[in-house]
Amino acid sequence: MGLGLPSFTMIFTGKGVSAVTRSARGIVACILKDSTEGGSEMKVYRKVDEVDFEKWSEKNFEYLKLIFEGAPSRVIAVRLAENEEGYNKALRKLKDLKWNYLCIPGMEPADTTIIAAWIKQYRTDEKRTFKAVLANCSADHEGIINLTTENITSGITGKKHTAAEYCARIAGILAGLSLARSSTFYVLDDISEANVPDDPGDRIAAGELIIVFDGKKYKIGRGINSLVTFTTEKTEDVRYIKIVEGMDLYQDDIRETFEENYVGKVINDYDGKQMLVSAIGAYHRELMGNVLDRSFENSVSVDVEAQRNYLESRGMDTSEMDDTAVAMANTGTKVFLTSHVRFVNAMEDMTMNVNM
Repeated sequence: MGLGLPSFTMIFTGKGVSAVTRSARGIVACILKDSTEGGSEMKVYRKVDEVDFEKWSEKNFEYLKLIFEGAPSRVIAVRLAENEEGYNKALRKLKDLKWNYLCIPGMEPADTTIIAAWIKQYRTDEKRTFKAVLANCSADHEGIINLTTENITSGITGKKHTAAEYCARIAGILAGLSLARSSTFYVLDDISEANVPDDPGDRIAAGELIIVFDGKKYKIGRGINSLVTFTTEKTEDVRYIKIVEGMDLYQDDIRETFEENYVGKVINDYDGKQMLVSAIGAYHRELMGNVLDRSFENSVSVDVEAQRNYLESRGMDTSEMDDTAVAMANTGTKVFLTSHVRFVNAMEDMTMNVNM
């Protein structure tokens, strides 16, 4: 077993080393209604010059240009017929794919709540790390970014766009942005005009992603999602897009690495569990700084309480067993781990006393 430890640890360490780079190369899923002849039902593009513009309407091609301006790694474009009712057909195609941000720039306001409900369901029930950029959607959820600024004139297309249409631009930015920074005050140098709000503080407090003008530049006011109701599980930190992106990256990396490199390949005894714990600990060390707070004692261990509950449910009396004995007990195929981590945000607010 000892001979296996370095290679498994290196897999997790490599994930950690590349985490910030990978976070800056996220994937946008985009649903477009288009009946142009010869177009594929689904197409994956890596660069804007790969887009077969003759097979998209002019408007949809402009939406794709807005997305690619943010430099995501890929865009998954799902095509629906213009007379298609709703988006269920497209969502069925996307549910088993890997992507980070969904946008539907041609969507009618009536469909917004349906898409928001779908994102919430898949994040909660399926533990998928899907997020969506939607217009005027007070979803009160970390998976929904609520863009509310209207009448945005963009130099990318040379046209004025609704908030729903400009969601394509925001999705591309968020997918292409590294976890080394947040999207707060991200400069939108393509904008020449927009209906910026007179009450930005109130809008942000209400969970709105807004565009502001500082006298010189148009910028994202603050990189937040629509979450406004906070609990012990979802603290105020979870309203920040950067924090949620770090949480999602952490969840995806650990789950995918476990499934690809541990399931069926490592014996589930105490040594095997500790090998996995050690590997995740190495992953933590590589995330410290841009993703995890280096001043916090980020840790991972066998979840003794969960393991004790499992053993009791199987008819074993653990009342005379100490924590070490419980941790070393046989749990069949089940692996119970617990981690304590703190995600780190970027500088956004400063208070400075000037003494004279």
